[in-house]
Amino acid sequence: MESGLATIVWIAIALLFVITVFKGVKQVPQGSIWTVERFGAFTRLLQPGLNWIIPYVDTVGRKMNVQEVVLDIPEQSVITRDNATVIVDGIVYFRVMDPAKAAYQVQNLEQALSALAMTNIRAVIGEMDLDQTLSSRDRINSQLLAILDGATDPWGVKVSRVEIRKIEPPENLIRAMNLQMTAERERRATVAKADGEREAAVKRAEGAKQAQVLEAEGRLEAAKRDAEARERLAEAEGNATRMVGEAAVGAGAEALRYFIADKYVKAFDTLAGNPAQKLVVVPMESSALAGGITQAMELLRVVDGGGGGGGGPAPRLPPPQRPSGGSGGGGGGPRPSAPPPPPPPPPAAEGSPWTRG
Repeated sequence: MESGLATIVWIAIALLFVITVFKGVKQVPQGSIWTVERFGAFTRLLQPGLNWIIPYVDTVGRKMNVQEVVLDIPEQSVITRDNATVIVDGIVYFRVMDPAKAAYQVQNLEQALSALAMTNIRAVIGEMDLDQTLSSRDRINSQLLAILDGATDPWGVKVSRVEIRKIEPPENLIRAMNLQMTAERERRATVAKADGEREAAVKRAEGAKQAQVLEAEGRLEAAKRDAEARERLAEAEGNATRMVGEAAVGAGAEALRYFIADKYVKAFDTLAGNPAQKLVVVPMESSALAGGITQAMELLRVVDGGGGGGGGPAPRLPPPQRPSGGSGGGGGGPRPSAPPPPPPPPPAAEGSPWTRG
């Protein structure tokens, strides 16, 4: 009986020892820090690894995660400054820096941080227009980060990043924005087209102006060239006329008439030799032309005879033949009297072939 009682006592002592060791030895995992409470009051922290506490006196209070935690911010409706309603949600990255404060300064850390983030999102977006809200995500994130980091510092929490994940306007507002965007793009296209047409018109006008200037300069230069050519031609004709006059002084009036008759014959030859000319009109003064040619031939003959050493008197030029005034072929009517003799030639200059030897 006594041996059985002793066995029970030893078993109880062994169980108490095991329970005591279990209560006194604590193994803290990496990334966590535990708090130790003595009779309900915070005393110290247990670091990762194997730790000892006083059994039955000290107890483990809060098990805090000191790794960076991602907290989802639930969706909520937010009204912008221009009375547009948008659906907004986001995420918050935070880390516990002081486990004692995070454990005992706030009752539920994640719930408190989520409520604080939602409240400040409404405050920040409510100060912006819809367009600013949709285009200023970085600004919203930076403002929320500054606000949340400052507000959670007494809790021993460091907010490292805040990201707005979704900003979604309602369907009717999205349709209106699409119409606005389409109209804006059409306006830009119209303005760009008008600018292009204006620049093209300006370029065309400048090109036409430059072309007119160049054309005017070309006409001016051509006029100058034509004037110079006329001046040169006038000088050449003057020189030729002066030379002809000088030759006429030495050879007499017959040489001048020969020169004129030669020009006349050449002009008539050019007119008759034109392949496009179908009809040649002979002038009424053809008899005068024949007489001029005859006088030119006699002048050449006289000049050639005078150069050979002859000193006889200059022959008289035959008068032009006049048509007969009688009728019929064998003519028994009276003949007209002989024409009067031509006047004597004018006195020739010294050295002229008409001068007697």
